[in-house]
Amino acid sequence: MQGQVRGWGARRWFAFGAIAFGAVFLVVGLVLAGISVSFLMDAERARGTVVALEWRKDDSGTSRKKRQSDEPVAYPVVEFTSADGTSRTFRSSTGSNPPSYDEGERVEVLYRADSPEDARINGFASLWLLPLIFGGIGLAIAGVGTAVAMARRWRS
Repeated sequence: MQGQVRGWGARRWFAFGAIAFGAVFLVVGLVLAGISVSFLMDAERARGTVVALEWRKDDSGTSRKKRQSDEPVAYPVVEFTSADGTSRTFRSSTGSNPPSYDEGERVEVLYRADSPEDARINGFASLWLLPLIFGGIGLAIAGVGTAVAMARRWRS
C-alpha cells in the first residue's frame, strides 16, 4: 500500500510538471501567434524579388559526425520597393534545405510602414511555423501530463 502512495506522489509531480511545462510552451506559441497577427494587421504589402540565396551552416553542433542538421540552409535575400519609393533589401529569418524559393522568384513582402527594415515574405513558414511548433509541443506535453493525472481517476 505504501509503495502505491509513493508511486502516485511521483506521478502527481510528473503530471503537474508536464502540464506546467506544456502550458509555458503553449503560452509562448500563443504570444508568437499574436505577434504574427499584429504584424499582419499593420503590414504594408509590396512585390519583391528573391535576388540571392544566402547559404549558412549551423556551426553550433558539438559532434564531428555528419548529421542531417549539419547541412547548409538557404535564406532568401529579397529586394522590394517600399511605399516611399525606396529600394530595400532584407534576408528572411526563415531558411530551408532544399530552398523554398529560387533566385529571381517574385514574392509578396509584408513590412511595417514605420519600420520597413522589419520585412517578411508572406509565407506560411515565416509567419506561422514558430507559433505552431511551440503551441504543438505545449499541447502534446500538457496532454501527456493530463493523461497521467487522469489515469488515477480512471482506475478508481
